[in-house]
Amino acid sequence: MNAACLIVYASMTGNTEEIANLVGAGIQAAGGSVVVKDILEVDVVDLQDYDGILLGAYTWGDGDLPDEYLDFYDEMDRLNLTGKRAAVFGSCDSSYEHRGRAVDILTEKLAELGAEVVLDGLKIDLAPTAAEKEQCMKFGQSFMEKSF
Repeated sequence: MNAACLIVYASMTGNTEEIANLVGAGIQAAGGSVVVKDILEVDVVDLQDYDGILLGAYTWGDGDLPDEYLDFYDEMDRLNLTGKRAAVFGSCDSSYEHRGRAVDILTEKLAELGAEVVLDGLKIDLAPTAAEKEQCMKFGQSFMEKSF
């Protein structure tokens, strides 16, 4: 099945963008089609047009969503994502108490809206290492295997 997936990410330093592109490459390697977009280039209703939804966000401050995600997050309440497959990833910093909490916040929101979250959130500290780049690709492949 050629499932259509949308990856939406927010990235300040480029780390989460890099993770998003690696996850997208994994989805393509597993036979899916994928569109990767910066959070500022997408409207929340676009989520409804895809079979698979992957959200990426870095964690800001003391475990908060990035500012770019706040309006999008609030607007998600208008959606019914029943029947959609979803997963969340993000760049984190383990020196903070709430490491990668933005990943958890978005995972909870997707489940609340009816999406089936098929993978545990992927949390990568800062920029992905060579081994973590492979892990990001496998995350995309696993998303396809578990979803479609």
